[in-house]
Amino acid sequence: MTRRQVVIVGAGFGGLEVARELSDADVDVTVIDKRNHHTFQPLLYQVATAGLDSDDICHATRGIFHKQANARAMQATVVDVDFEAKQVHTEIGPPIPYDALVLALGAVTADFGVPGVAEHAFGLKSAAEAMQIRNHVLGNFERASRSTDPAERRAATTVVLVGGGPTGVEMAGGFAELFDRVLDRDFPELAAEPARVVLVEGQDRLLGAFGSTSGERAERRLRKMGVDVQTAAQVAAVTPHSVELGDGTLIETDTVVWAAGVQANPMAERLGLETTRGGRVVVDEHLRVPDRPDVFVIGDLAAANWTDDELVPQVAPGAIQAGARVAAVIADGVDAHDPFRYKDKGSMATIGRNAAVVEFPNGRSFGGFAGWVAWLGLHLVMLVGFRNRANVLVNWAWNYLTWDRGSRIIIDMDADTTEL
Repeated sequence: MTRRQVVIVGAGFGGLEVARELSDADVDVTVIDKRNHHTFQPLLYQVATAGLDSDDICHATRGIFHKQANARAMQATVVDVDFEAKQVHTEIGPPIPYDALVLALGAVTADFGVPGVAEHAFGLKSAAEAMQIRNHVLGNFERASRSTDPAERRAATTVVLVGGGPTGVEMAGGFAELFDRVLDRDFPELAAEPARVVLVEGQDRLLGAFGSTSGERAERRLRKMGVDVQTAAQVAAVTPHSVELGDGTLIETDTVVWAAGVQANPMAERLGLETTRGGRVVVDEHLRVPDRPDVFVIGDLAAANWTDDELVPQVAPGAIQAGARVAAVIADGVDAHDPFRYKDKGSMATIGRNAAVVEFPNGRSFGGFAGWVAWLGLHLVMLVGFRNRANVLVNWAWNYLTWDRGSRIIIDMDADTTEL
């Protein structure tokens, strides 16, 4: 009897969870991703701010399945799916047949139509983008150290972060510590003009998905670290050397990081699937595409209901829980399982050394050093691979004890190696 073929598109948290949960099932699993690695996205900001290196938070996907006999990984870009023939088409090679298909493509940065964002701002959804931000910021400091123009130096050493959610808050704290404790020593010639970190948020407080206490705590902490927090401020446009706010304020900067929101991967629309808010795919109570019982959608891509008014949050726990449920449905059948229900286990965000905010579904929250330790522990546990956990732990310990950032190396991939 031919074994059922399960194809998973996307090697993020949800895709990997499906594959792992099917390790003992009588199926063959193929995981396809355009990259050859899984990226631990919650720590991308630490790569961007020189706290970690990219290989600390990335793990080769093929290596993840060394001990899982029924799974294999493939680096390929999916260009189409023939739902009638049950085949996945990639940019090269023959079509890949499936009996069950899981789409776990994740999300991309949403610019909300703001002029200049796509052309001049950095997103933070991949290790490559994190490295680009790090290289760009460090390169700007090198350029500023050689410049005699005060305006040029200010723009080069000013970073504007747009979006006061967890990513924006964590990056703001990371850059503030990098500038104040590390680059201040690396570039004493810039001491007369301190580097500037600006955090712009459209709502009237930070961490809008958290309670007001956590948002206020984060803002107080960031201001104490020297971050210029601007709430209730809308971005009207981004240019190569500035950010224009809705009230006409112009912030001169050469670095804009856009963390204001995400939207579902546009591949869903290209495949002709029905979408709703944020481009997310409409699914039934078992995370299946309506009228296509062999096609499942999970994670940031799925418009799975959480409450009557809200969809499942686009966070790692949501993808992991959905992945586990879909694997069970594939292995056991729909009749063996109740409808999928997301279980909120709480939220957390770090604001720099010794400071974080942690919230539980019952409304209780805490922060400070205890929250920071909890944040560290959870992220270490969630990392894929012992080597990654060990590397991250050692780097965190080094950074904490020395106030240093060992990963502040500029890697110019386009450099001419014949030049000195």
